Amino acid sequence: MIYSMTAFARSETKKEWGSAVWEIRSVNQRFLENYFRLPEQFRSLEPVLRERFRKQLHRGKVECALRFSASDAASGNLTLNESLAKQVLHAADWVQSHGQSTGVNPLDVLRWPGVIAAEETDMDEINRDVMAAFDDALTQFIDARAAEGSTLKSLIEQRLDGIANEVASVSTKMPEIMQWQRDRVKTRFEEAQVELDAGRFEQEMIMLAQKVDVAEELDRLNSHVSETRNILNKGGACGRRLDFMMQEFNREANTLGSKSISTDITQSAVELKVLIEQMREQIQNIE
Repeated sequence: MIYSMTAFARSETKKEWGSAVWEIRSVNQRFLENYFRLPEQFRSLEPVLRERFRKQLHRGKVECALRFSASDAASGNLTLNESLAKQVLHAADWVQSHGQSTGVNPLDVLRWPGVIAAEETDMDEINRDVMAAFDDALTQFIDARAAEGSTLKSLIEQRLDGIANEVASVSTKMPEIMQWQRDRVKTRFEEAQVELDAGRFEQEMIMLAQKVDVAEELDRLNSHVSETRNILNKGGACGRRLDFMMQEFNREANTLGSKSISTDITQSAVELKVLIEQMREQIQNIE
């Protein structure tokens, strides 16, 4: 399976404690980089999230965000520590009785540490629900990368077909091109009224044929097409290998163009460069 580095996924869960929404998005990156935006009470989940990404992904800049909203019911009831409140009031009365005006406000008493407290929320349960929603988002995210990867694979295979067709076209035309070049050289000698030595002429043609022979380049291009197909079929994190293959394709296409002795080969070399560049652009998105 081929995976794209560009994808987006969203998962939402609603429980008695409130709601949580996960969003995961990624773009191209040479290595795997994770960025998290989490509410403060969920910061402890970051190492777990990072490890799950590491097991599933190999490349890409991944942004993961959590939006959390607690329900009113989850806020918990307030508990009054009556004993402590009485002690605070008693202390205030004692100060008052010794001639010091305290002016105690009931709200000041409630603000005293430990006088009033809210029931603690069961974070373990919330974390389990939130992580279950994350797993769902991650599954959607991987599926989206796979779907995009399948499209990229099809586009690359179309370009590989185009390269194979161009190689076959050049290979078919080469005998005709060489005969055309032979006749052209012979005609120029005749126009110059230069007496030809048959043996010398054949030697010159052999040397010319060796200089413009593109059979090796065509064989390598066909080999690169086969190897690239094998990489695509094997799947996995193959973006770097495919990028290397594009360098090899370019090398042979450049050599083919430099040996060109006809407009047909030149046009084929240009078309090869276009197809290779189109593949390279798509491969930049592959993991």
